[in-house]
Amino acid sequence: MSRAEAAAEPLISSARASGDDDRRRDEGYDAEGEYSDMGDMGDVGDENALVSPGAFIWGLTVCAGVSGLLFGYDTGVISSTLISVDSDLSSRPLTTWDKSLITSCTSLFALLASPLTGLLADSWGRKKVILGADVLFVVGAVWQAVTGSVWGMIGGRSVVGLAVGSASFVVPLYISELSPSPFRGRLVTVSTLFITGGQVVAYIIGWLFSAHAHGWRWMVGLGALPAATQFLLLQFMPETPRWLAKANRKEEAKRVLLRVYGGGDDIKPLVNAVLRRVEKEIYEEEDAAGMRASSGAGEEKIGWKAKVARVHDHVGQLFAVGGNKRALTIACMLQAFQQLCGFNSLMYFSATIFAMVGFRSPTLTSLSIAVTNFLFTLVAFRAIDRVGRRRILLYSVPIMVIGLGLCSMAFISLDLPSQDASSVLDAVPNNEDKAWPLVILVAMVTYVAGYAIGMGNVPWQQSELFPLSVRSLGSGLATTTNWLSNFLIGITFLPMMVTITPTGTFALYSLFCLGGWFIVWKIYPETAGMGLEDVGELLKDGWGVDRSVKEFGLRRRDARQRERDREGT
Repeated sequence: MSRAEAAAEPLISSARASGDDDRRRDEGYDAEGEYSDMGDMGDVGDENALVSPGAFIWGLTVCAGVSGLLFGYDTGVISSTLISVDSDLSSRPLTTWDKSLITSCTSLFALLASPLTGLLADSWGRKKVILGADVLFVVGAVWQAVTGSVWGMIGGRSVVGLAVGSASFVVPLYISELSPSPFRGRLVTVSTLFITGGQVVAYIIGWLFSAHAHGWRWMVGLGALPAATQFLLLQFMPETPRWLAKANRKEEAKRVLLRVYGGGDDIKPLVNAVLRRVEKEIYEEEDAAGMRASSGAGEEKIGWKAKVARVHDHVGQLFAVGGNKRALTIACMLQAFQQLCGFNSLMYFSATIFAMVGFRSPTLTSLSIAVTNFLFTLVAFRAIDRVGRRRILLYSVPIMVIGLGLCSMAFISLDLPSQDASSVLDAVPNNEDKAWPLVILVAMVTYVAGYAIGMGNVPWQQSELFPLSVRSLGSGLATTTNWLSNFLIGITFLPMMVTITPTGTFALYSLFCLGGWFIVWKIYPETAGMGLEDVGELLKDGWGVDRSVKEFGLRRRDARQRERDREGT
């Protein structure tokens, strides 16, 4: 049978092989053997008819989210570590350059890991990449805890960077490929909730251990515990149905989908409709890849040469196909602005900033930043599917601009120490007026609230922008953009505070926010509530902004009508 003939056959093999009419109807076939999306749920292909996520998908999301906890913990703990390490490393106080390297090496190695693990997630599967990241988290945490030199700390932080770079893109990808479309935004946001929760835990641990001799070793070493726990829990987690279908393990994919959607007989037509859409996308990509291969010169490749050729083909399609290029542009743009707005400078150096402006307990004061981030991520969790990705950014970025602008103006009025940033913790601020430090704290809290509602969450919805054939690679490259921007922020923040002053530094971040807002308004379509297999069609011939906003409005209207109907019954 030719490929075209095979593609024309019904895609669910169990339905094709069986003569059982009842089962064929369950799987969406009518009496004539034609596939139909109509069943007990109305339009069974419409996932928006689902009311809430089931216990199974919640369990998978929480288990996968432990990687976010590790991500957040390792991001937040460095703030307390930098002011607690004293002379324990290389028998001398840390210099500005030491602090910048220790902070930024994590981002640098995360940057290196993201594109590589983007390829591995396609060949190995999403789950195995998370397992590998757990091993790296444990090794990096122990390495940091026992090292006695600055370069040893840099080495441990670099191993953690490899873990963070792997987990930061594959966990949202894993959750996204498992989630029903009406709840995808919320469930992916759970991983961000774990990140922010990890940062809160890191600040609390930092505060508790900051008064103890060598307490920083406990701060960094405790990061091994969640990683080891997740490694054990992962043994009971399935692969994503999309990856299983792509690996030609369709029965496994169907079983996972049945558990995700609730497992009842009334769910089977919907599961089959979703699986057919996934298979249709796979077949279309295989046809396109076959045509590209047949048009090329040379003998057929086998073994590792075939794998290299497949990777080369996927890279080519990511940059050559218009819809894929637009998806990559949006994803990379959002990830870049998430970091260039300066948020992680607060995560890395908030204790340094609060010490500089005169707070007596800078580590405890920094906890307010982490708690704000966590609480307003809860707001995002509630709103991201209802308000929409695009609108939540357009509403929240101006709040960030206000916070950064107020912070920049407040620094003008502060009489800061003239010393180099490396010795600022030993300097006594020359401020008799205690109001301005409080203004800076309020401004930073305002900025973080705006960030947590939108920019801290929406970029991690990147997986939904890409078709299955390039989803892992595209997400990996977008995450690489995130870590490149993070690296630049980490290594330049303290030098910028010295050279262009705190006022100039925070003013520059506010300009990046304004630029990001304009680009979001111009090219970012609304993808909330859309099936993963439908977003590619949206970007196929353009940015799809007007169409997506209109369709989202219709989906919101239908959702409100369904809620009224349920309340009336």
